[in-house]
Amino acid sequence: MIELFHQQPPSLGNQYTDDRVLRSFLRRALPRDVLAQVEPDLTTMGELAGGELYRLHLADRLNEPVLTQWDAWGERIDHIEVSPLWKRAARLAAEYGLVALPYERTYGVFSRIVQFALVYLFHPSTDVYTCPLAMSDGAARTLVEAGDATLIDRALPRLISRDPDRCWTSGQWMTELPGGSDVSRTETIARPGFDGVWRLFGRKWFTSATTGQMALALARPDGNPPGSRGLALFYIELRDDEGRLQGIRVNRLKDKLGTRKVPTAELSLEGTPARLVGAPNGGVRAIVPMLQVTRIWNSVSAASFMRRGIALARDYARRRVAFDAPLNRQPLHTETLATLQAEFEGAFHLSFLTAGLLGAEETGVADERQRHLLRVLTSITKLTTGRQAVDVMSEVIEAFGGAGYVEDTGLPTLLRDAHVLPIWEGTTNVLALDTLRALAQPGTWEAILSLADELMAGVNDASLARASVHARTALDHARRWFGEARDRARLERGARRLALTIGRSLELALLISHATWSLTEEHDGRTRAAALRFARTPIDLIDDDDCDDTALADDMPM
Repeated sequence: MIELFHQQPPSLGNQYTDDRVLRSFLRRALPRDVLAQVEPDLTTMGELAGGELYRLHLADRLNEPVLTQWDAWGERIDHIEVSPLWKRAARLAAEYGLVALPYERTYGVFSRIVQFALVYLFHPSTDVYTCPLAMSDGAARTLVEAGDATLIDRALPRLISRDPDRCWTSGQWMTELPGGSDVSRTETIARPGFDGVWRLFGRKWFTSATTGQMALALARPDGNPPGSRGLALFYIELRDDEGRLQGIRVNRLKDKLGTRKVPTAELSLEGTPARLVGAPNGGVRAIVPMLQVTRIWNSVSAASFMRRGIALARDYARRRVAFDAPLNRQPLHTETLATLQAEFEGAFHLSFLTAGLLGAEETGVADERQRHLLRVLTSITKLTTGRQAVDVMSEVIEAFGGAGYVEDTGLPTLLRDAHVLPIWEGTTNVLALDTLRALAQPGTWEAILSLADELMAGVNDASLARASVHARTALDHARRWFGEARDRARLERGARRLALTIGRSLELALLISHATWSLTEEHDGRTRAAALRFARTPIDLIDDDDCDDTALADDMPM
């Protein structure tokens, strides 16, 4: 009897102990006593991420949020039931302090690094439950920055609670049909009532994590001028003491390409009670802390997705035999995986650099250079890593051949979910334009160049030294182009290439820096290999020959 072939699926081990990049980074970034304190939680989260949560993620594949608008007796309830994995993830997120850590400040300036290390492990096995966590973290920081004692006393302890039965999550209601990233076109109106409570009227076209207990929303106070200067930020509690929605109708759940477990809804606000956060014309300014936080969550999630895809592809390459040899013994396949690994490592280090800058800012130890870097790198890191994640995950799917295209392997979900990363919290183009504004501030370019020089100082490996010249030359070219591009249209046409050049140059500089440390302290040459491979990819994307061929965008008949 002929035995039929059986292909073993890829499997995961402990996602902390198996992650050389994370463990090496934390050995360098954290004091020994801090690492010793947090390593048990990291190890347990790594076991959950590669074990229970990953198995539940696969088993939960077909479960999606369900909206029930009416109960059996004709009452409007607008109840959203989330998946079993999301319910498990919610409890774990609270217990491990995934939002609480930076506000508890147990680890001082390192609290953000510890937080995002746990988030990085947690994210890819929990069907993007990081979405409500990111918005809750952003809401907490926004309320702290706004300084409203009543709201801080009311909401902050719940947002950062480690008790799953007490912990709140927050929504973020900005997007409306007339304008996505262009919030200046917001149509929601806020009217003050005789009882001193504001009430909101309008339609929010795209609201993520609608199952939270609170939300922060933009609206235009009645009588305020049009445009972004007429907007205000409002705090909303979704339900009253009896659990009924307060002037909120859930019109429908969005049918999305990816992040299908996230209950993204279209809402109508019909006199929703709200409290003003900050000035009645300072809404856009008030959401800056929120966007800063959520964009860093996005960047860390991008690195996390890349790591997960590569881990699965690497394990599969050991198990899959083709043309008489395992894939991990075939030069072209290993060449492909090595390139993906280098992209991931660059994204990882850039994301955690930005996370560390946020921690320094929040704990009051950031110097002027770090503040400049946080302002510009929040956008650059998010746009760079978001683009990398989509490209890497596309290659990961291809690394599985036909199996990568089959839904019940769970692999296509990774690619679909990665596609949200360049879109949510500002598309690549929107953030590239934001980068132009940040670079125009005095001191920003000096901060970027001095950081690069600091990272690449002390390189004593000849190949790494040549790669250092490559990174610095690309940054010099970017600065020169920015200074010479006086025409605004030319600047905007090249903004994406400019931002990506800075992002990829700094990723290379970070890889060189960590490789130099790792060679000395760990006697490990793998980061060096990643740095040299990354140096052979496109780093300088600036185009000096600015051809205004934008007529191709319309491509109308002549």
